Amino acid sequence: MSAFLGVEQSLTSRRWIGLDSESDRLSEAMAQQTDIPLTVCRSLVRLGVPVENASAYLSPSLRDLLADPSSLKDMDLAAARLLSAVSARQRIAVFADYDVDGACSASLLIAWLAHFEMQPTLYVPDRVDEGYGPNAPAMTNLAKDHDLIICVDCGTLSHDALAAAEAADVIVLDHHLGDETLPPALAIVNPNRQDEDGSLGHLCAAGVVFLLTVALNRDLRADGKTGPDLMSLLDLVALATVADVAPLIGVNRAFVRQGLKIMAQRDRLGLRVLADVARIDTAPSAYHLGYVLGPRINAGGRIGAADLGARLLSTSDPNEAEQIAQRLEALNTERRDIEMNVREEALAQAESRGLESPLAWAAGEGWHPGVVGIVAARLKEAANRPAVVIGFDGDAGKGSARSVSGIDLGAQIQKLAAEGFLEKGGGHKMAAGLSLSRAQLEPAMARLSELMAKQGADRLGPSDLRLDGPIMPAAATVELIEALDQAGPFGASAAAPRFAFPAQTIRFTKPVGDGHLKLSFGTMGDQVIDAIAFNAASSGLMQALENHDGQPFHLAGRLEINTWRGRQSVQLRLEDAAPAE
Repeated sequence: MSAFLGVEQSLTSRRWIGLDSESDRLSEAMAQQTDIPLTVCRSLVRLGVPVENASAYLSPSLRDLLADPSSLKDMDLAAARLLSAVSARQRIAVFADYDVDGACSASLLIAWLAHFEMQPTLYVPDRVDEGYGPNAPAMTNLAKDHDLIICVDCGTLSHDALAAAEAADVIVLDHHLGDETLPPALAIVNPNRQDEDGSLGHLCAAGVVFLLTVALNRDLRADGKTGPDLMSLLDLVALATVADVAPLIGVNRAFVRQGLKIMAQRDRLGLRVLADVARIDTAPSAYHLGYVLGPRINAGGRIGAADLGARLLSTSDPNEAEQIAQRLEALNTERRDIEMNVREEALAQAESRGLESPLAWAAGEGWHPGVVGIVAARLKEAANRPAVVIGFDGDAGKGSARSVSGIDLGAQIQKLAAEGFLEKGGGHKMAAGLSLSRAQLEPAMARLSELMAKQGADRLGPSDLRLDGPIMPAAATVELIEALDQAGPFGASAAAPRFAFPAQTIRFTKPVGDGHLKLSFGTMGDQVIDAIAFNAASSGLMQALENHDGQPFHLAGRLEINTWRGRQSVQLRLEDAAPAE
């Protein structure tokens, strides 16, 4: 396929790719048969939506897409045990992972139990001192004082830790890859157990917990009782789904669409206060979940008190909410500074090994375990390769891994652990965690690189920029963006539409913030569009566009609505540019 607009190498060193001729034909046919705008049809075709499903796709129904909770193994057993604990007013503990998914999952259970005036004990392990998932000392202590322990977003691989909780019943609600054998627990509800069919494998842990609440309310109705309003919990499910980079397909789309509507009502105290602290002054979007709220909630688990996120999402005390939100804001700023230092070192180290190898990896002494996952994601983006970043404290190393589309990383990390190359490891297709010694480092990375090569990671080229088509400024309207948004939400496995504005004249440029660039552009006689290019100084866009000298440029990016003092206007989030030859 020839490069779109002839751009073989853009200012960010990418090749531009448009829709192929067959996709163009399907888009035209869809537009004729459905009266959906052609621009929207191009996005639908790219997302793999057939013409007969186009209208339904634009209006996803939670009722139609939600699976029967009982289709998951152990779900009915888990629901029955929790209902019996509520009926007997037993002591319940929730053991949650320290990330956004864990915090939201815990908050879902806490909110559901609050309907029955029950307050479970919340336990979130410290990332540095205890590491990921249940550990034997914590589970032993919880079992002494509780009748039921519910592990959320963790526990599927925790054989020894769950065995230590023999004095209490244990339920696991998780989504991480399971092993051939399951740990000792009353119920393990996980769509990624090896004996599941995988049809719900795209759910995050909060999605699994929500399915449990559906089963619980169904059983309550069968007994003539009323459960909590589940729709009010969808803001938590949406936040977890986006922040955990779960693919936005199937019911996950409905979770996020409906959850954003709930969040816009600003009824959940913790999220309302955090949004105000983060200065979100528009209706929330998937972007806000993934890049504004998510990182702040994560900050507690990364470098602060691990339970801050779950406490914020669960509190009904305005003073506590304000204090936690301010603390998370400060921790997030601190996290960014730590991350920047580690990122620079890790990228330099990986580049010295060569970013063309099947695996990009880096390891360093004293690298904070709370930021290695973020740095691995940045390294993955830079190399378009699976990436691993490991921080060592003496002989002990803790690392995080991130993958690219089409490469199953979690299963291979788990394989390494089974083969003895790692002390511990597991996760899912796109992300994983691992622990290892210094002596294991080189052999483990060599073996993982070999496994990545078998999946074709060494054949990946520089990341192409895929575009849905050309557009001119006059056609870029608020109404068009609203129509495109109906094909969303956009995120993992459902990339937002990108468009190219061909041969545009740069009218105005202004550096803003820390290396960003504001600009406006248009063609002769056409309307002028405002744009923002984040990190333009480091990407090479700022220098070229500021020094345009009247030369026209092809400009590519995502359209968005900018709201200022109640007035809406079109803005381009500029991602790339190329001289118009």
